Amino acid sequence: MDSLVTLAADPAAWVALVTLVVMEVVLGIDNLIFIAILTNKLPAHQQQRARVIGIGLALILRLALLGTVAFIVQLTTPIFTAFGHGFSWRDLILLAGGLFLVWKATKEIHHNVDPDPGPDMFDTKTASLGFASAIGQILLLDLVFSIDSIITAVGMTDHVPIMVTAVIIAVLVMLLAATPLSNFISRNPTVVMLALGFLLMIGMALIAEGFGAKIPKGYIYAAMAFSAFIELLNIMARNARKKAET
Repeated sequence: MDSLVTLAADPAAWVALVTLVVMEVVLGIDNLIFIAILTNKLPAHQQQRARVIGIGLALILRLALLGTVAFIVQLTTPIFTAFGHGFSWRDLILLAGGLFLVWKATKEIHHNVDPDPGPDMFDTKTASLGFASAIGQILLLDLVFSIDSIITAVGMTDHVPIMVTAVIIAVLVMLLAATPLSNFISRNPTVVMLALGFLLMIGMALIAEGFGAKIPKGYIYAAMAFSAFIELLNIMARNARKKAET
């Protein structure tokens, strides 16, 4: 208890907390976009519950992983070498997550552009299977993003209480932002394609990182922010045209 009081009185600890919260929120954007796109394909009465469950699982996973920090750090130790690169368990997890994101985004893009895509896996006639499938896919990506999130946290501070507090705050922010983001995507169909493009880019970045090619996150988020800004201008232009027509 005394150590927590001492930590709370340390300005450096507060700086570390704020920095880590910002980092965790930014890293959570990827996960949030995926959850928003996936839950929007569920029947309306299941969407909110799926978001809460998906983000709740993300919180549980992150807190559980924080309890095994020593083990998580060991995931970066190479277990075999191929193509001149030492692959660790973290690399393999990033590769699996990246391939899944690329497959999922490609499948959803095909479903959106094909005039006759066939039955959808989230058809309301199979709502229970669709809901279980959605939660399973969210859980898979939660695992990938959680491990990356915790490794980032370990690299920024040695204090577990700071990590726990930052993770809880970041996940609460995700929970608050999930429904507005999902509603925005639902009201603006063109944003869906943009978000799927983001998932493709994130998936490729995860694959590259799994092979040891580190892509600075700043470049990725700058590209996402610029694309989102252009899409916002397009939305404003469409709204202006609609008002002019009426």
